[in-house]
Amino acid sequence: MILAGDIGGTSTRIALAHVEGRTLSLDPVERYASREHPGLGEIVSDFLARHPAPVDRACFGIAGPVRSGRVETPNLPWIIEAAALSRVLRSAPVKLINDLEANAYGVFTLGPDDFEVLNAGDPAPDGNAAILSAGTGLGEAGYHGDGRELHPFASEGGHADFAARSDLEIELFRWLLPRFGGHVSYERVLSGPGLVNVYTFLRDTGRGEEPSKLSEEMRTGDPAAAISTAALRATSPLAVAALDLFVSILGAEAGNLALKMKATRGIYLGGGIAPKILPRLKRPGFLEAFVDKGRFRAFMEAIPVKVILNEHTALRGAALCASLPA
Repeated sequence: MILAGDIGGTSTRIALAHVEGRTLSLDPVERYASREHPGLGEIVSDFLARHPAPVDRACFGIAGPVRSGRVETPNLPWIIEAAALSRVLRSAPVKLINDLEANAYGVFTLGPDDFEVLNAGDPAPDGNAAILSAGTGLGEAGYHGDGRELHPFASEGGHADFAARSDLEIELFRWLLPRFGGHVSYERVLSGPGLVNVYTFLRDTGRGEEPSKLSEEMRTGDPAAAISTAALRATSPLAVAALDLFVSILGAEAGNLALKMKATRGIYLGGGIAPKILPRLKRPGFLEAFVDKGRFRAFMEAIPVKVILNEHTALRGAALCASLPA
């Protein structure tokens, strides 16, 4: 019996998993609001109180850098330690991995219907691959191809420097710089809060009027969701401009990651945002930004790009990782 977890800045999902090879099932699955709990140990204890089971091993994909079985989560006030969780689980072995590494493992368990293809490309069967996920934060990871199989590995690429590509993006960068202590990462643009930053920049620099209805929805609910919904419904030109700029920057950074990883086998877009804005990703703006790499344009056009539709991919990946030899 495997206990799997997907721990993000907004939501934490916990499940019991049954794994046979790369085929697995999750049952039950519980979702917790991360910030309503003091730590992961309390969530795990609550889950097992609701669903008693003899756990043999566990793995948790966590949004943050894992070092020696310990994580200080950047988007939560938590410190997570494998040893402490093992005590909660009566000494069952516990693995902690980065959440994008968990996403990467989870891809192995998915079927064709779990993806939307944005670019079929011409994949190299012995190449590397990469994965990028925008949600509460921005996560990036890679796969090393050894000629036979892909091997996931974590990165913290979402915290790399944001690189502006146009006069508008240069102005965005300058607007963000003092607001984030002199360092603007891609996560400050390509995330839920990042979309709000892009929208606020456009609004506050006089590039559109904010409808009163949207203002109220942002004030009383999830502002990023309100902006993206208004953009997809075309009820606010300002929201449309914000989402279009977000999508273009997302395409550019996905292309950057593909170049750095030499991801000739493909790149995956995961996280909570991509499936929700799929109609915008299918427009030319995303792929044009993805392939717009000068002399490497033809190289980029051959790289497959797929959106992951399964919301439990990271949870499935954590379960698969737990089943593998240490």
